[in-house]
Parts: sequence; C-alpha cells; structure tokens
Amino acid sequence: MRWHPPGFGSTRRDAEQVKRDGWQEQGLLVVAENDQRLTWPERELIRQLGRKLYGARPAKEARDV
Repeated sequence: MRWHPPGFGSTRRDAEQVKRDGWQEQGLLVVAENDQRLTWPERELIRQLGRKLYGARPAKEARDV
C-alpha cells in the first residue's frame, strides 16, 4: 500500500476546497475582491481591508498586461 501526502496522490483538491480547509483548520480567509457571492458592501469591505493590510493594488492597466 502506498501513502501520498495531500496534493501528491491521484486526486487534487479544487481551489474552493483548499480555501474552505484553510478557514476551518487555520482560520485563514481567502476571498477574491470580485467574488459574485458577496454583496457590493461586502466586496467593498474586502477591498478596504486589503488596502489597509497590504497597501494599494497596481493600476488596472498594469494588471491587465
């Protein structure tokens, strides 16, 4: 019988499962600022928290390249 650590076996977790596990196991929250499951005020809160913790993002033109 072989044993593989998570991520090295035959199946991989999808991104949403990794985010869910991170929250449940470590208390880490990963949220895209444009996640359509959130309301506009919630997305704006995410943007404000990101700016406060990590600074402003580059201009949109620079990200599209």
